[in-house]
Amino acid sequence: MQRPLTQGSIPRVLFKFSLPILFANILQSLNGSVNSVWVGRFLGEAALTATSNANTVMFLLIGAAFGVAMAATILIGQDMGANNLDAVRRVVGTSATFFLGISVAMAVVGLTFSRPLLQAMHTPPDSLELAVAYMRVIFLALPFLYMYAFLMAVLRGAGDSKTPFYFMLLSVGIDIALNPLLIFGFGPVPGLGIAGSALATFIAQAVSLTALIRHLYRRRHVLCLHREELGYFRPDWRIVSVLVKKGIPMSAQMLVVSLSGVLMISLVNHFGVDTAAAFGSALQIWMYVQMPAFAVGMGVSAMCAQNVGARKWDRVTRTAVVGVLYSMLLTGSMVILIEVLNRQVFGLFLPKDSNALAIAAHMNRIVTPSFIFFGISVTLFGVVRATGAVIAPLVVLTVSLLLVRFPVAHFFLDRYHADAIWWSFPMSSVLSSFLAFLYYRYGNWRAAHMQPTDTA
Repeated sequence: MQRPLTQGSIPRVLFKFSLPILFANILQSLNGSVNSVWVGRFLGEAALTATSNANTVMFLLIGAAFGVAMAATILIGQDMGANNLDAVRRVVGTSATFFLGISVAMAVVGLTFSRPLLQAMHTPPDSLELAVAYMRVIFLALPFLYMYAFLMAVLRGAGDSKTPFYFMLLSVGIDIALNPLLIFGFGPVPGLGIAGSALATFIAQAVSLTALIRHLYRRRHVLCLHREELGYFRPDWRIVSVLVKKGIPMSAQMLVVSLSGVLMISLVNHFGVDTAAAFGSALQIWMYVQMPAFAVGMGVSAMCAQNVGARKWDRVTRTAVVGVLYSMLLTGSMVILIEVLNRQVFGLFLPKDSNALAIAAHMNRIVTPSFIFFGISVTLFGVVRATGAVIAPLVVLTVSLLLVRFPVAHFFLDRYHADAIWWSFPMSSVLSSFLAFLYYRYGNWRAAHMQPTDTA
C-alpha cells in the first residue's frame, strides 16, 4: 500500500500522487494518436473516418461509466480514510459485479445494434462497413475496458496511483506494438485491416487486466477479495444505489462537455475548411494543456475523500488550496509553452504554407489562457465531490458551457465572426471558476453524504 493520503506534507503527497495520473493520461492520449496514424496513413481516409465514428460512441460509453467509477473511488477513499477495510472490500465486490454486469449487457446490445447505430450517426457509406467491423471488436472488448478502468479508479481511491500508471504503460506498449502487426499481418499472422487495430486494443486490455489482477493478489493488496470474502461479490443494493445516484450526475458532466464540443464545432464549420482545420489542430493541443488540471482534480478528489473519511477537515481545506495553486502553475506553464512555440506546435498538424496556421495562432492566443480558470473549476469540483456533492458541479458546467459559451458565441457570430467563438471560451471559463469558488466557499457540500448507510 502507498502511504495514506491523510498523513504527511500535503504539497508533496498531492504532487507525488497526481504525477502518475498525469503520465497515465498522456500515455492514453498518445496511444490513441499513434493508432490513428497507423489507420489514417496506411488504411486511408475512409478507415480513419470509421474509427472516428466508432470512437465517438465508445467515448460516450466510457463517459457513462466514468461517473460510477468515480463514485466507487470516493466511497473507497472515504472508507480507507476511516480505516474501515471491511467496508472497502464490500464496495469493491459490489462495484466489480455491477461493472461487469453493465459492461456485458452493453457489449451484447452493441454487437446487436452496431450497424443501425452507425447509420443513425450518418456514417459515410464508404466508411460504414469498416466502422461496423471495428466497433464489433471493440464491443467484444468492452468488459475488459470497463473492468480495467474500474480497477484503475479504485486503486487511486485506495491511495495508489503508481500501479495504474505501470499497467497503463504495459497496455499502451502492447497496443502500439500489435497495431501494425494485426493491421498488416506478418508471417503466420494474417492482416486484419481496421479490425486488427481494434483487436490490438482488445488484447492489450485483456492482458493488462489479467496481469494487474495477478499482481494485486501476489502483493496481497488490501482491495483483493479472498475465499472467505467471495460473498462480497453479491451486490449490496445500498451500495449500488449510491453508485447510481452519485455516479449519474458525474457522468452527465462528461456528456455536457461532449455536447458543448459538438455545438462549438457546428459554429466553427460556418467559416470554412481553414478555420475548421485550425480548430481541429487546436483541439489536439488543448487536450494536453488541460491534462495537468484534470490530473490534479483526480488527485485532489481521492486525497480529500480519504481525509473526509478520517474527519480531517483541516487537511481537506489545505488540499483545496494546494490543488488550485498546482493547477494554476502547471496549466499556466503549458499555456506559456504553447504560446512561445505556437506555429511550431500547430505545424505538427498543419502544412507549413496553410492559411489555417495564422488562424490557429490567433485563436490560441485568445482561448488557451482560459484553461487556467477552467482548471480552477476542475480542482474545486474534485474537492466538493469527495463528500458526495455532485449536483452543483453539474449545474455549474451546464450553465457555463451550454447556457453561456454557446449562446454568447452564437449571438455575436454575425458581428464578430469567428472571434465570437474564441472569446466565448474565456468568458465561460471565468464564470465557471467564479461559480465553483462561490459554491466551495459558501455551499453546503461539507454536509453532503456518500456512504450507503446515510439517507441523504
